[in-house]
Amino acid sequence: MIKNIIFDLGAVVLNIDFQLSAIAFKKLGIDDFESLYSRAIQDMLFVNMEKGVISPNEFRNTLRKLSNLPLKDEEIDNAWNALILDFPKERLQLINRIRNNYRIFLLSNTNKIHYDIYQEDLRKTHNINGLESIFEKIWMSHQIKMRKPNEDIYIYALKDANIKAYETVFIDDSIQNIEIASKLGIKTIFIDISKNMEISNFFNSNGKLINLDIL
Repeated sequence: MIKNIIFDLGAVVLNIDFQLSAIAFKKLGIDDFESLYSRAIQDMLFVNMEKGVISPNEFRNTLRKLSNLPLKDEEIDNAWNALILDFPKERLQLINRIRNNYRIFLLSNTNKIHYDIYQEDLRKTHNINGLESIFEKIWMSHQIKMRKPNEDIYIYALKDANIKAYETVFIDDSIQNIEIASKLGIKTIFIDISKNMEISNFFNSNGKLINLDIL
């Protein structure tokens, strides 16, 4: 019997579009952000940012060094935050109904710069006092110093919430994150954004699971 639902954030609860950040950085003079992103990945910049190993200032300074451009903090933040879109009202309403049937949690690879922006959007746009007001617990990679798809973050979440893997469904848009969770005995739902999938594809209007394959 499923008792718990763990949601990913980006592309599952919050709409995002990475290409918008690539476009924004291009306007700042970084013509090939994908190449910069690849070099930054090699330098573990984004991984370390998501794990809270480096501060936002260290992140900005490294981007300036990699791009060889004298970018202002605000310019970097605005471009980096461009990928953040919105929390659809209907999706939030569905999650609220899901909460009536299951214990619900949030597990996200994120960072301090993004965190501040989408939390503020929830307050201003939906009058919701942060993600903590929606979910029983939230686990943000930059706060707990772990990130998906490493096994330790799933084990941590299960233990911290005192929940069992076989009673839990994990919803994510990354297949590698899904695969690791599944190996640990957690039931999974893959949100394939290339097929325009939504969490509403897997829950009825009352917020109960309808995908019998995972029960």
